[in-house]
Amino acid sequence: MTAAPSVTVRVPAKVNVQLAVGPPRPDGFHDLANVFLAVELHDLVTATEAESLSVGCVGPGSEQVPTDDRNLAVRAARLLAEHHGLDPRVRLDIVKDIPVAGGMAGGSADAAGALLACDRLWGTATPRDVLLALCAELGSDVPFSLVGGAALGRGRGERLTELPVGGVFHWVFALADGGLSTPAVYRECDRLRGADPVPPPEPDPALLAALAAGDAAALAPTLANDLQPAALA
Repeated sequence: MTAAPSVTVRVPAKVNVQLAVGPPRPDGFHDLANVFLAVELHDLVTATEAESLSVGCVGPGSEQVPTDDRNLAVRAARLLAEHHGLDPRVRLDIVKDIPVAGGMAGGSADAAGALLACDRLWGTATPRDVLLALCAELGSDVPFSLVGGAALGRGRGERLTELPVGGVFHWVFALADGGLSTPAVYRECDRLRGADPVPPPEPDPALLAALAAGDAAALAPTLANDLQPAALA
């Protein structure tokens, strides 16, 4: 029996070296200045020809990952198939190494990986700008998960400008015992700010310069996340 064709994609976690959050928008989102940096933690997403769309997940925290339409990778495969007028006949297998609900865009990375793997599996050759538009439909962090490297995210994080990085940075990540709901953290951020005026979000020039120079000592004191007080609360 011949094995079904499959494609495997490796997708990175990200860290927000800066997350500046503006006031709430009429659509419920917030304008951001989000400086993304991809790090050497990866998930593997394998797409295999199948009779119907399904997903499986193994690895640390995989018991927390939904295996229905709440899974962003499932939604990504379905969205790409709809764009090309196809049936999403694919089995997705995710091997987790990115912490689940750790703020490192593991679900977004899996969605980007599913788009890339299915695009190659189905031979649809989707242009990069179209893939990025599909990513933006799926979530604010998904476009960066497709691009990787370092980038400044504007809007709700989906409008990307690639940034230069002049060296290698080494990180230590300490994980809490439980995850946080991103919408809940934003709501708490708005509550803590109350009626105080919130300036438009802007990247810190000193942080961008430290990234470009590859200067860890200069980068460290500029790290900032406007959601930190809400997350701790």
